[in-house]
Amino acid sequence: MSETVLSLTSIKINGSANTQEAAIAETNDLLLAAGAVTNGFLASMLDNEESASTYLGNQVAAPRGSGAGDDAILTPALSVVRYSKPIDWNGEEVRLVVGIAEQTGSDLDLLSKVALLFGDGDVVDKLLHAPSDEAAFALLSGLNEDALNEDALNEDA
Repeated sequence: MSETVLSLTSIKINGSANTQEAAIAETNDLLLAAGAVTNGFLASMLDNEESASTYLGNQVAAPRGSGAGDDAILTPALSVVRYSKPIDWNGEEVRLVVGIAEQTGSDLDLLSKVALLFGDGDVVDKLLHAPSDEAAFALLSGLNEDALNEDALNEDA
């Protein structure tokens, strides 16, 4: 993957939301600030959440827009927000929310990459204990290269 889909400014380890809707809005705000989406993307994310849960397991949810929201995506991107207290996500506890901005049919397949990475409990544990946005970015920067940063993943958290 040659595109940068995750930047340091799109990671926030001290999320402030306390509801599912507010967490989705918080991840959308990071995508908006990165210039990846327009103002209309949040509505698409909320609509998509109504039709299918975006809970991935391991205390992780990955909200994304519906196909109808493709016009609001300017460039593929990810955002990551960590919460100190679990958020109720349709009955599941979530502490990491990964916002995904990717048009339908894209060959980047960001959802699969996110599901694979965050399906690893060790990676999630390291992210839950990362001391800074920079440390979390070091763990996740491999998403920009289509490979995990093995050195960062193998360091003690």
